[in-house]
Amino acid sequence: MPQEPSTSAPRRSLALLPLRLAFSLYAAALFLVMGIGALLLATALPGLERRRAAARRMARLLLVGAGMRLTVRGLEHLPSGQCVVVANHASYLDGPVFTAALPARFGFVIKREMASVPLAGAFLKRIGSQFVERFDRRRSAADALRVLRTASAGQSLVFFPEGTFTPTPGLLKFHSGAFTTAARAGCPVVPAVVRGTRAALSPRGELPRPGRLEVQILPPIAPPDDVPPAQRAALLREQARAAILSVLGEPDLSSHVAPVTAADLVEGVGDLAE
Repeated sequence: MPQEPSTSAPRRSLALLPLRLAFSLYAAALFLVMGIGALLLATALPGLERRRAAARRMARLLLVGAGMRLTVRGLEHLPSGQCVVVANHASYLDGPVFTAALPARFGFVIKREMASVPLAGAFLKRIGSQFVERFDRRRSAADALRVLRTASAGQSLVFFPEGTFTPTPGLLKFHSGAFTTAARAGCPVVPAVVRGTRAALSPRGELPRPGRLEVQILPPIAPPDDVPPAQRAALLREQARAAILSVLGEPDLSSHVAPVTAADLVEGVGDLAE
């Protein structure tokens, strides 16, 4: 005889809903309290590296408090000198996760809209984040040139070269800014993979949930010296994306159209930085 569909899964989801709502309220309060604390520390502490070290500690406490256990593998692959870290992008959690995972010497390249977010914008400015415009081409070019100059001064940077994230698991096409920056600065690109953030804080707007997070640092890719800078950047982009795809465990979504960002304009204004 045909069996009736089981209703145990929907009932279980409904039973867990109050717990998930309670956790969401707790997580929101935790983010607010930790965010205010991080901003106060970033405002009070002198020196960029000390502010970044405090941000790293606060990010780690935030993840622990939210029940999001972070594991970091491959830190030995980070060069002792300057480098550009590039990673897949899956959630708004990726920034705090990489802040917790990486040494304090790294700065982040972030979309300019974040500069106007209450608390977050002021905090990100205090820890030396580089904001880039995505829609105004003139301002985008100026921002891209500033990022190049920052890298030329020897600072290590973190990019999410997809420029955005989607609810669908997979790796979008990479924009060229991170790789042009590395090629112009003559420093290696370090691919990295983040896992678990899409489930912990879904782009679909679902309630946050505790869980395991992981950052895996892959071996660095040195810029080749025997090709022109523009080709060097394209080669770095291709190699870094292939390295991430090889361990990410998600499909290649390069055929999906991603929005143009200021990072794409770095290559066009790169000659001005020389």
